[in-house]
Amino acid sequence: MAPVTTLPLQPTPRTTVVRGRHRAVEERAALHALLAEALVAHVGVVVGDHAVVLPSAFGVDPDGPDEGGTLYLHGSVAARWLTAAVGATVCVTVTELDGLVAARSGFHHSMNYRSGVVIGVAREVLDPDERARALDLVVDQMVPGRSATLRPPTRKELAATAVLAVPLVEASLKVRSGDPVDDEADVEGGLWAGVVPVRRVLDAPLTAADAGGVPVPPDVRARAAGERPQ
Repeated sequence: MAPVTTLPLQPTPRTTVVRGRHRAVEERAALHALLAEALVAHVGVVVGDHAVVLPSAFGVDPDGPDEGGTLYLHGSVAARWLTAAVGATVCVTVTELDGLVAARSGFHHSMNYRSGVVIGVAREVLDPDERARALDLVVDQMVPGRSATLRPPTRKELAATAVLAVPLVEASLKVRSGDPVDDEADVEGGLWAGVVPVRRVLDAPLTAADAGGVPVPPDVRARAAGERPQ
């Protein structure tokens, strides 16, 4: 099997970008970079007679056991969407908004973004070692290194939690950046156009009321400062 970073994106017709083809990114490493930065994924799955799209925390192992690497999701064993997803084809999307593109016409207003789409059959993770690693990855996606500082999950907590794995092999990535693309006649009209940059801001940690005088740990301080391990 080829190294995951050399596997092409858009390997199937259902992940091939058609609309806005010039914004498609071919490098799998760019998808990995987006997944490393993002905090929320949206999961699309058919539940009964209707489709649902739900936000979810996630974790990623680029070298995971599935082809192309593995994206992990977790939730309550009682969640209908999660039960319905096992063995079914799901669509997971991750988007980071980078700017509001203000053009000279409403038609050409847009957004600067990075958007990844992953399609694959979700499998339930049953192996205890893989489950433990997957749950650690979900925690570390929010605060890198956090899982190593926590107590192990209890048997009751593990029994109440289901973990899904989605292969990363079938994916696509679109990126828009830069200025508005206006009609020449609108440019000549002299109206202002430009971009309002958008970025995520993390504020200083707020200690829980029942944490007493326990200092903020280094991993949380680093996360609040916007730092992530290389």
